[in-house]
Amino acid sequence: MDASLFEDATHQAYYKTDRHRIRLLVFRSSESPQGWFYQLCDLDTNKFENFPVSDWVSGRTFAKQALDRGVYGVVWPHISNAAQAYNAVSACRYPRLKSASNYEPAGARGDGPTTAARYWGLSQQDYYKKADVWPLVPQGELLVFLMIEDTQGIANLDDILKNVPGIGCVLIGEGDLSQELGYPRQYEHPIVLDAMSQILGTCKKHNIPVGHPHVTSKNVERVLAEGYRFLMSAPVRGYATIEKARTLSGA
Repeated sequence: MDASLFEDATHQAYYKTDRHRIRLLVFRSSESPQGWFYQLCDLDTNKFENFPVSDWVSGRTFAKQALDRGVYGVVWPHISNAAQAYNAVSACRYPRLKSASNYEPAGARGDGPTTAARYWGLSQQDYYKKADVWPLVPQGELLVFLMIEDTQGIANLDDILKNVPGIGCVLIGEGDLSQELGYPRQYEHPIVLDAMSQILGTCKKHNIPVGHPHVTSKNVERVLAEGYRFLMSAPVRGYATIEKARTLSGA
């Protein structure tokens, strides 16, 4: 299994060298019958970044800084329409000629791979071959996460997934979503669950994995049964939730 690490810069300041900003760690296993299965761990290895994005110029800048450090993907919060989703994928890709295969979304990432290539253990030329978004580019090893966190995003999700290639996973931001719906952090409220179900259904239609951000030992069986393929669980003193998830999923 591969180990991965999340750094969260949405809810606190982003500092390139601040290792205390780590939010989540995940394992992934392709052996699970549920598809890709992610679990928490405590290993400092592969990294993903989560950025606050007030405008797309600063968003591209944040993404470039993180990707040039060697992260394996970027989590883009508050994606509400196809234009924002396009820009999110674009920021994680290098520019290419229009004649290139899989040209869209057109890359906007600036060059500067020295640190990333060294972190990945590759030559710069080999890094370029792998520094593209999966699954759009099969040999790509960068993953683009979109967070759907409002009703506008839910309404536009089918359009997003239909027209923007290169999205690796959709995460549900049920904190902000439940706030807008009028039931803040009431994650088991029927209205909140219905909104999440709409996201899950749309992603299943397009075969895009969906992430659940608040998996506990109490809801993990339901979460797996509903078809979530990316599980996020906060550790307490151990990982009982994840161990239960592994048993249920056969990982």
